[in-house]
Amino acid sequence: MIVTVAAQALALFVATNIDDIIVLSLFFGRGRGQPGTTRRILLGQYVGFIGILGTAVVVALGAQVMLPEEVLPYFGLIPLGLGLWAAWRTWRNRDEKDDDEAQLEGKRVSVGTVALVTFANGGDNIGVYVPVFVSLSWAAVLAFCIVFLSLVALLVLAAKWITSRKPIAEVLERWESILFPLVLITLGVIILVTGGAFGL
Repeated sequence: MIVTVAAQALALFVATNIDDIIVLSLFFGRGRGQPGTTRRILLGQYVGFIGILGTAVVVALGAQVMLPEEVLPYFGLIPLGLGLWAAWRTWRNRDEKDDDEAQLEGKRVSVGTVALVTFANGGDNIGVYVPVFVSLSWAAVLAFCIVFLSLVALLVLAAKWITSRKPIAEVLERWESILFPLVLITLGVIILVTGGAFGL
């Protein structure tokens, strides 16, 4: 049971945070040669991600307390819709360059900047985490949070590693645009089906 929950948390974290590797690698590139860059980026990423996680937990708790149990499976429509939207955006922007660099234009590497960009970039994460948390026991939600928080440091280290390896960053960016919508659509369908939404 514990291994299964940890594996699910790992898969969800990877699928929803691949794009963060690209953004973080840009921060590392911007802060190259400045003392304390890794520490500031790591702290900023934790602050921003804790904000994302805290928001998702509070919304999920509110939904479980205030909504009838039979309504909860319909939260699967959120990741399903986000996945379809992400797939459409990927198709629409297939010939355009990614805007990650534009997002960081003019911003220096500070804890606050990294935290704000991380939180602003995490709207989709909140939309995915809420229906997942709603469908889990609170012990499982706690396990997800522990796994997520332990993986944040690895995410930052991975971003630092690929900063000087542009081909790897390009591969990640290309696959993220395919993997992210696919995982969201699959997740939405699973929540709907296992919860018996629409009589499924």
